[in-house]
Amino acid sequence: MMEKLRVAIIGCGGIAFGKHLPSLSRISEVELIVFCDSKKEKAQKAADQYGVANAMIYEHYKELLANESIDVVHVCTPNISHAEITIAALNAGKHVMCEKPMAKSTEEAKAMLAAAEKSNKKLTIGYNNRFRQDSQYLRQVCQRGDLGNIYFAKAHAIRRRAVPTWGVFLDGEKQGGGPLIDIGTHALDLTLWMMDNYEPKAVMGATHHQLGKKENAANPWGAWDPKDFTVEDSAFGFITMKNGATIILESSWALNSLDVDEAKCSLSGTDGGADMKDGLRINGEEFGKLYTTNVDLDAGGVAFYDGETESAADLEARLWIDAIMQDNEPIVKPKEALVVTQILEAIYQSAKTGKAVYFD
Repeated sequence: MMEKLRVAIIGCGGIAFGKHLPSLSRISEVELIVFCDSKKEKAQKAADQYGVANAMIYEHYKELLANESIDVVHVCTPNISHAEITIAALNAGKHVMCEKPMAKSTEEAKAMLAAAEKSNKKLTIGYNNRFRQDSQYLRQVCQRGDLGNIYFAKAHAIRRRAVPTWGVFLDGEKQGGGPLIDIGTHALDLTLWMMDNYEPKAVMGATHHQLGKKENAANPWGAWDPKDFTVEDSAFGFITMKNGATIILESSWALNSLDVDEAKCSLSGTDGGADMKDGLRINGEEFGKLYTTNVDLDAGGVAFYDGETESAADLEARLWIDAIMQDNEPIVKPKEALVVTQILEAIYQSAKTGKAVYFD
């Protein structure tokens, strides 16, 4: 086992400062030695706040990949560059965590997977919602078989109004889409993971660009400019799996609905069901009666002590670093993330053509 892993951060924006940097900085086996951003001042800020002494600053990722002291690269850039940077980093002999979604297209995602297999380096995708307490608990319930065969599910990613107006989120060319590829991807990943089902058969999809056309719209991050809003504001998918299971995926940044949930799923199986709508609820039938169990995820239980819990971001980072140091498979496998990308792409394609997309 290695004693320390030397990590480079490519892209020092919101997701780096909000998730990757704080979590990595709390791991004693990690040294943050390189920071890269096209805006040098952002890289410098990250280095000053989280880097080791004499941390290195780069404005272009190609320059840093020649640095043999780097063990791991975290790709925190817009979607358009995920594949390009990840493949280059893998080819340079680095382990890679790439932020979600895996890529803009299936073709790019497959190329990333091929590069990981060829380089024999580890690749994972930043689906951090798998590491929440409710997700971890529900995964164990599903794996134990408590729900039986899960044949119907819903993947929820609905915001009433929460359009990200900064960065390139509204740029279809750089992001590949709107809420579907941004937050729908989390809900779909969570749902497939719970079902342990990665064999889609067919997809029907619909996208809408309605509220994005409105001027002076209500939005927590300020009104958007309709001219810049080039992606959908909501998208929906109907997915059938090869084993007959059905998944409904719903996503929006702006939708006139009070049924708001994000990065959650509802599951229906032959022996029971579960949802994350009001905390984590498990439902079923026993002794001729129906029951609903609200799972208490509080780590406390002792007076004046709330207990200690590890945040999803911290757990994600720790288990990723452990996978490298102990040479284990990462929790989020690139083959699984590839299927998420395939389904998202199929929803966009179906929405455009009005026809179902079938998988081989």
